Amino acid sequence: MTALLPCVELETGARPGASVIWLHGLGADGNDFVPIVEEMKLPADLPIRFVFPHAPVRPVTINNGFPMRAWYDIYAADLASRADALGVGLSQGHVEALIAREKTRGVAAKRIVLAGFSQGGAIALHTGLRHAERLAGILALSTYLPMADRLAAEATPMNRDLPIFMAHGTMDPVIKLAWSEASRRALEAAGYAVEWHTYPMQHAVVWEEIVAVRAFLTQVLASA
Repeated sequence: MTALLPCVELETGARPGASVIWLHGLGADGNDFVPIVEEMKLPADLPIRFVFPHAPVRPVTINNGFPMRAWYDIYAADLASRADALGVGLSQGHVEALIAREKTRGVAAKRIVLAGFSQGGAIALHTGLRHAERLAGILALSTYLPMADRLAAEATPMNRDLPIFMAHGTMDPVIKLAWSEASRRALEAAGYAVEWHTYPMQHAVVWEEIVAVRAFLTQVLASA
């Protein structure tokens, strides 16, 4: 059984009936996106538990092997050979364990959103599309779809119509806009509906994006 990762948790109200598992980017930790919860000003009648796990510390090849919090190793600065498949699979297991824990706390899978930024967004996409039960949605910020060539064989039918929100900066020097656009096209070609946004920013998050994320979360969790 996969051990639970340490997490930062924040509840927007009493007895939350929905959860958002939000994965940080390379070198950050679970505290990175905690402030966004307050900024979103989510509806008081939609109490949500936000779970921000800390990725394991591992050496990262592209950073000269320096150990840092990472969801997987990064071999090269290109889309095709960027992701470490074994590391992606291990992180998928960690996220599955967090989903299972939310279910023991009374939150149904259809009331759970997987969210992430950069590396975390890649794991959110990878895991959500393969999860055995219907989820509420996937929120993928400044990221890409890892191992897109495996999706057709590994995706589960329960999440074929899963709402997917993708947003990217037009000036992102870390995860190229073209990589994210290629991922969106791959998802749409596979039959997924993607809500797509771009913003004039680098590898970051801007206020207009936070507003759009709020609308997405409110929509998919209010109707789940």
